[in-house]
Amino acid sequence: MRKNLILLFALFLLGPSLVFSDVVSIKVAYFVPRANSDLWKIEFDQMDFTKTNFHGTSLGFSYEYFFTKEISLLLGIDTYSRKKMGVYNEYVGETIEGEDWAFDYGEGFAISHVFDVSITPIQVSLKLTPLGRRTRVIPYLGGGAGIYLWTVRLYGNMIDFSIEEIFFDSTINEEVIGNPIFATDAREENKISFGFHAFGGFMFPVGNRLSIDAEFKYNFVRGGSFTEGFEGFEPFDLSGYQISVGVSYWF
Repeated sequence: MRKNLILLFALFLLGPSLVFSDVVSIKVAYFVPRANSDLWKIEFDQMDFTKTNFHGTSLGFSYEYFFTKEISLLLGIDTYSRKKMGVYNEYVGETIEGEDWAFDYGEGFAISHVFDVSITPIQVSLKLTPLGRRTRVIPYLGGGAGIYLWTVRLYGNMIDFSIEEIFFDSTINEEVIGNPIFATDAREENKISFGFHAFGGFMFPVGNRLSIDAEFKYNFVRGGSFTEGFEGFEPFDLSGYQISVGVSYWF
């Protein structure tokens, strides 16, 4: 609910800015999360998906107002969402006396859960166009700050490695160790973090009012702190970079 209210407020601010904008841009980006906190690492270590499974496209909108021919202010929104179902790499499940247990051998059922991440930055940037905007190729760079709305959810089956039980397996005539499997639906929703970003790119004019843009941006976000669904984990890493292409309309 809080995330929706903030997005509505951002759209309320963006709407009137269209009247005063010099440039309106739409961009499609390929976002690569840094994924350097413990929840990311545990999921990549234990499950069959990798970092590349959480690389994905995002859509961005921005309004730009020029103070001078070289300096402008940007207000923009990006979106990123990625969901992946994973299976534990080295464990299978077996049902024993009505309860599910995980073992590191055998041919039992797959133990799986879904890891779902979404990040929505709302950013204010200062942009420098050193050659102005009347050249064949328009280089630019800039940076700024923003708020990052994010949600993390993990649902399905998980293994509790803190509990071990010894079973006797008559097929191999040995004692084996099992870990209980439990159903989970852990989530952190509508969270807000603050961060910074830097970017650079080129605009290629097409006629008098359109340009094709290519940009690299890096988001520096300290990390989102968990309060409910993932107690005991360190702040969730929201940083990452994106490569984008887009179209700008010049008023």
